[in-house]
Amino acid sequence: MVQLTERWVPRLLSQPETGMGYQICTVLLKDGQRLDRVTIVGGVITKVEGMNSIPLAEADIADILVTHGK
Repeated sequence: MVQLTERWVPRLLSQPETGMGYQICTVLLKDGQRLDRVTIVGGVITKVEGMNSIPLAEADIADILVTHGK
């Protein structure tokens, strides 16, 4: 799991929840990669669909967009 710092609180709070207490997001990385269907629960990245581990650190993140998996 990857704990997000306070830096991302305004960004996540400004976007609607996908369900009770979680958001399904697209995470854009600084190197240009895009990770779809990333689950964030209470400010913690808990899952990246299709992967056994979370292949990023918070420092790698350029932006987070709530997409609800669409």
